[in-house]
Amino acid sequence: MIIMAIALTPVREGELWAGATWTVEDEDVLAGLIARVAIGQARVAERILNEDGLIDVGYPMGGHEGARKLLEVGPTGDPAHRDGWMFQVISWIAAHRSGRPGVIRSPHMRHADKGLDGLMVEFDDTEIARVVISEEKATGNARTMVRDRVWPEFRDFETGRRDAELNDGVSTLLADGGYPNPDAVVAAILWTEKRAYRVAVTIDDTHASEKGLKALYKGYETAVSGEIGRRRAETFQVQDLRPWFESIAVKATAIINAEEAAINV
Repeated sequence: MIIMAIALTPVREGELWAGATWTVEDEDVLAGLIARVAIGQARVAERILNEDGLIDVGYPMGGHEGARKLLEVGPTGDPAHRDGWMFQVISWIAAHRSGRPGVIRSPHMRHADKGLDGLMVEFDDTEIARVVISEEKATGNARTMVRDRVWPEFRDFETGRRDAELNDGVSTLLADGGYPNPDAVVAAILWTEKRAYRVAVTIDDTHASEKGLKALYKGYETAVSGEIGRRRAETFQVQDLRPWFESIAVKATAIINAEEAAINV
């Protein structure tokens, strides 16, 4: 059996929302994928994910120092931005593991980046199925983050206040992926039913149960109306949030260091 970085377990709350909980299957594999993204090889990591890890691709000759900086806490001593970036990479991995056909925007290459956390364009057999707007937060207070930060973000997109940002993001994503006529796709997402939303947050024991998840995502259907397919909910349970992210950062950094050393032999 091939061991992958992230396993997904489906969850659902009636017709209110549906999604998955994530479990790390192999921390070393996860650290390796994060290292790939940090060094600027998101497309290589994507190939690894799509081919179940059966690929042998070397690291580039440079970029190691910049990659290490992404995995460092920074001069403020606050790990929140570093952990937030790593969580966006984990969320990107989980999005690929969901198996939906389409294109997924690669993670940002800096800690703090304004705008959308994640963006996906999904297709069915004939046309665009959904544009998925994703908010991804590594937090020790999941309910407050969802209620006070994520739901207002989603409402802004629902009202059209951020259409220019969304249109630009989708056009760029499709153009970079070589898809023909991205403007037609942009025109399609002006219709509300073509938009879906995905919230992904870290949780502890408080929200790990069915009851806890229901409380966590209370109000989702108010922020985003319509059928359940428009409301996706993802969670990643971490007991010791900051120490866990630090341990993965250390592993990813060690991989980068080893690759750099091998190149310089």
